[in-house]
Amino acid sequence: MPTQLRITEIFHSLQGESTSVGIPTVFIRLTGCPLRCQYCDTTYAFTGGQTMELTDILQQLRKYRTPYVTVTGGEPLAQKSCLELLRLLCDREYKVSLETSGAIDISQVDARVTTVMDIKTPGSGEQERNLWSNIDLLKATDQIKFVLCDRDDYEWACRILDEYKLTERLEVLFSPSCDQLNATQLADWILQDQLAVRFQLQLHKILWGNQPGH
Repeated sequence: MPTQLRITEIFHSLQGESTSVGIPTVFIRLTGCPLRCQYCDTTYAFTGGQTMELTDILQQLRKYRTPYVTVTGGEPLAQKSCLELLRLLCDREYKVSLETSGAIDISQVDARVTTVMDIKTPGSGEQERNLWSNIDLLKATDQIKFVLCDRDDYEWACRILDEYKLTERLEVLFSPSCDQLNATQLADWILQDQLAVRFQLQLHKILWGNQPGH
């Protein structure tokens, strides 16, 4: 197992998404992603970064007084040693979450990790990259996220909810794509259709915009 990862940034911020929104969290952003979603707000993580030993990453975490750690990207699972980092974090009793695109197999992710997995909508431009077999690998403590660009995306997501009985399996998150779908409109649709999903906005964008390190 490789002992190094290409890292774009390690930073301390408030969790902006998922069911732990608002909690101070350390983010480990890995470099690289095989997808090119049209709304991506972390294109700066596609290339560059610095190579770090896993031991050095763990050492950096010691200066932050929070047990919450999120491993994100890019697409973190594109680097094989991400799996070892997740295991080491769990061994040290961090509360670990993984943000992943849903395009890479999650079967080897440590069961102690909370996986927050995207399902890519048609509006993302990457619908064909969804690895549908991942759904059966998710635990009740994991989460699925849809980033919605328009009404067509919303109706498509509703069909996926029904087809896979997602809300019976785990928490489902609906987010409006920033500057593409009005947040109030999405909230109204969810209420009108009485969906059992969690509406969410990206807290970090409301507070700091697209500024790296937040």
